[in-house]
Amino acid sequence: MTIRLLPEFAMLFLLVFARVGTMVMLLPGLGEQIAPAQTRLILALFITLLALPLVRSSFPPFGSSFSGMMTLLLMEMMIGFTFGLAGRFIMSILQTAGVLVSQEMGLSFTMTLDPTGGDRGQAAAIGNFLSMLGVLLILSSNLHHVAIMGMIDSYKTLVPGQAPPSGDALELGLMVASSAFATAVQISSPFIVFALVFNVGLGVLSRMMPQLQIFFLAMPAMILLGTLIFILVLGLMMDGFLLEATRIYGELFPGSR
Repeated sequence: MTIRLLPEFAMLFLLVFARVGTMVMLLPGLGEQIAPAQTRLILALFITLLALPLVRSSFPPFGSSFSGMMTLLLMEMMIGFTFGLAGRFIMSILQTAGVLVSQEMGLSFTMTLDPTGGDRGQAAAIGNFLSMLGVLLILSSNLHHVAIMGMIDSYKTLVPGQAPPSGDALELGLMVASSAFATAVQISSPFIVFALVFNVGLGVLSRMMPQLQIFFLAMPAMILLGTLIFILVLGLMMDGFLLEATRIYGELFPGSR
């Protein structure tokens, strides 16, 4: 490599890092806040070095305009942000399901620090447990490999220098968000049914025995029965999450399936 090629190589590296680094910081399994920022940065740099020879031909010839270079850099960051945010919606499945389960079990007041969202936010304890388990499943099922291959494949579908239609990006975000919410409700449906039946039974019991202290009986019984149901259906819940995560990854990165 001669000195004359160094500026072009540096600009190519910066453009690839803008898309790859943004996706690494957001995608599930790769961009979890529980991992040190230095580790995620080193991972993004290594993926950029590996992807650079493969995607170099996708970039248009560079001009001398500074504004054109900055526009291209911002477009690459927006493309990475779009893919990364759509992938981040996958983890919202477990957080939403955890909130629903906590409410139906009477544990909505148990809030802990969210390990996947950094130390600045809190979430339901059950949701945090499900999120950590979901990250483990994503890594153990090698879905992060699909994401890494999808980063390179994204240069075929979204060529650098061509802004993606804003309507398509909005449609992608709405599709993933609505699918994630529907999946969260589906995997928490046993607890919704349990809470409905349990509360109806308590209402009938309170009418039959008005002198019974329903509140002191209901809370321990709800937590105990809810915990037993949680133990029984946890495997099915995570299986449903993993199937939906695989489907969303297939929609985001169709060339990596």
